[in-house]
Amino acid sequence: MKFYIVDCFTDSKYSGNQLAVFMVDKDLETEEMQQMANEIGFSESTFIMSGKQSNGGYDVRIFTPEVEIPFAGHPTLGTSYIINNIIEGGTSDKIILNLKAGQIPVTVKGEVLTMTQNQPEFKKTFTRKQLAKILCIEEDDIRDDYPIEEVSTGISAIMIPIKDLNALKKCCVNHPAFQDFIDNQCKGDLLAFIEDDGNIRGRVFVDDIGFKEDAATGSANGGLAGYLLKHNFFNSDDLNYVVKQGIEMNRPSSLHVHAALKNDHYTIEVGGSACIVAEGNWN
Repeated sequence: MKFYIVDCFTDSKYSGNQLAVFMVDKDLETEEMQQMANEIGFSESTFIMSGKQSNGGYDVRIFTPEVEIPFAGHPTLGTSYIINNIIEGGTSDKIILNLKAGQIPVTVKGEVLTMTQNQPEFKKTFTRKQLAKILCIEEDDIRDDYPIEEVSTGISAIMIPIKDLNALKKCCVNHPAFQDFIDNQCKGDLLAFIEDDGNIRGRVFVDDIGFKEDAATGSANGGLAGYLLKHNFFNSDDLNYVVKQGIEMNRPSSLHVHAALKNDHYTIEVGGSACIVAEGNWN
């Protein structure tokens, strides 16, 4: 079975977020796909279930090393990159993925792929005390003029507005506190962010799937776009900005975001580049 290693939200290898993409050419049980994702060990692996379209899109399944998930950003981008370049010969301007979360369209313009995300759902809010304990920072390191809020465009993330770059750099995960939070409050990524000269610099922690930090998180940043619009963070209802992520991990990533709010309808587009690092055959 052919597979590819792809770095996502970057135009150069050994940066961005890693992804394994499998081209399924035989019957695979869910259990075996889960084992393969665990063997690879990346935050996510994807399985293109057929080289042919179904209902106008390609059936794709996404697995962390531990569970199958309905949606994630960099797997959507990286898998679309493989479909466009390997299956469709680089000729498409639009790829549609049939995911557990629904159909996700991805547009292709040159080397940049952009996914349109689902309408954001705004859920719980939390206190600065709760999140400061988890991130090993002071309560005063978290802004009090915007809420700490759970948002989902397919998978939940908690938006945490940080006061400055020094506080953002200090963030690290208190594992017992995070586990207690997951068990009793909310299961979701933590997105700590600051404004950076009209753009965003962020860090995403995903210890609920066994990883300390994520280098580029398209799903969480889609939720963040909805949050920024809802709370008028940039004093505009039509946003174009870049998210810099993964810097503290030495895997810098760039996520290009366009988001707009009109008549209570959100348009959220998250894009970036990708590159193939390696390819091989799975025995």
